[in-house]
Amino acid sequence: MITQNLHCWQTELENDLVRMIPLKESDFERLFQVASDPLIWEQHPNHDRYQEAAFRIYFEGAIASKTAFLTLEKQSNEIMGCTRYYDFDLEKSCLMIGYTFLARKYWGGNHNGASKKLLLDHAFQYVEKVGFQIAEKNLRSQKAVIKLGAKKENEIYLPEHDHSQILHYEYFIYKNDWI
Repeated sequence: MITQNLHCWQTELENDLVRMIPLKESDFERLFQVASDPLIWEQHPNHDRYQEAAFRIYFEGAIASKTAFLTLEKQSNEIMGCTRYYDFDLEKSCLMIGYTFLARKYWGGNHNGASKKLLLDHAFQYVEKVGFQIAEKNLRSQKAVIKLGAKKENEIYLPEHDHSQILHYEYFIYKNDWI
């Protein structure tokens, strides 16, 4: 039984390309090595996340969520990035996926889609709708979720860590359209 407590969402997931494991505090250094590429964050509202202090804020939030995954390339066991579930709404049978980043080496190939497929397949065991909140200027992520079949439904302003409000687009995929 899934409750409003998201902690039960964090499990090990894998397919032919990707293995996703619960993020641990001991993963910081290895994950930061991937995240320290400024180009990963150029379309993100937090452009400075490639710097250790800014990345630490991201990482601590991921650990505290208890829903974050370290994403690994299955064959090499190389760290690809990180992602997480958030904002589970039992009444609306909805869950969000986000806070995702990937090493540039894995952009444009099959690994991001394989990662999202794992997350979506797992989520749709419990919810009817999965969403993605993507900053207006993050065209790369918008294209990636559209490729999965997500449809833009809303435009909302979300607070960033500096308390500014940034326009985000909400994209959703419904269980009936996924399976």
